[in-house]
Amino acid sequence: MKWEGNRQSDNVEDRRGQAGGGGGGFRMGGGKGMGIGTIVIALVAAWIFGINPMTVLGILGGGGGMTAPQVSQAPARRPPKDDAMAGMVATVLADTEDVWGEIFKQAGAQYPNPKLELFRGQTRTACGAGQAAMGPFYCPADSKVYIDLSFYETMRSKLGAPGDFAQAYVIAHEVGHHVQNVLGTSRKVDAMRGKISEREQNQLSVRLELQADCYAGVWAHLTEKKYKAQGKPWLEKGDIEEAMNAAQQIGDDALQRKSQGQVIPDSFTHGTSQQRMRWFSQGLQTGSVKSCDTFSAKQL
Repeated sequence: MKWEGNRQSDNVEDRRGQAGGGGGGFRMGGGKGMGIGTIVIALVAAWIFGINPMTVLGILGGGGGMTAPQVSQAPARRPPKDDAMAGMVATVLADTEDVWGEIFKQAGAQYPNPKLELFRGQTRTACGAGQAAMGPFYCPADSKVYIDLSFYETMRSKLGAPGDFAQAYVIAHEVGHHVQNVLGTSRKVDAMRGKISEREQNQLSVRLELQADCYAGVWAHLTEKKYKAQGKPWLEKGDIEEAMNAAQQIGDDALQRKSQGQVIPDSFTHGTSQQRMRWFSQGLQTGSVKSCDTFSAKQL
């Protein structure tokens, strides 16, 4: 992926040099605190590319609550200009702004750009205390994507998903959750919590995740189209395979097989490897948001 020299977003906040923690934390049902930092990587991987943390933890803990942080933070700074990884992230975020801005414009609406915060270890969010061990996540309460860049090393060394386009796919997927938040899709799924069975809630979560995968594919399709129109090369040989491999490695079935030696379909919250690859490919091939209606699909 040839991202160097392209526009970088102004919506990246760098808090890697600030002390994290404090504020509210993620809590599971019954008021029992969850020590995320002590969870083994194989289990934590089940939440990688997570949606609204309240949704995920509600599924796991039977509807536990979230406490918003009350402690203010110092103003965030821009990433250093010589930080290549942060530069790549800012460039990908800018591409998502361009793509979704145009999609919303064509629909007669304005796309509200999300912020993306870089942090190290832990950070305060409007959804509670964010931890690096959670992997990247989106918080709808403050419309921010959060990522500790050490996760990319985890992708490479522990999940078998290396490559810069795989890293870009992570960001595009999280931005897909922002789009769902703006459109009200994620709120509809949240509203069903406690009204349906855990199995049914898991199934809704899978459809939400697969739609975000499809949205990531739409982003890739339209970004490639944008750069081709400008006469600039963007995708390189092997890029699509990197993203497809990442989707495969973080499927619920693959993660469960690695972590516990067995697969429990009723507990899936993100979709199987084949489903994640299929829906990313769906968006990539069509470039159409309408093709990403996982909630109406009879077969995922």
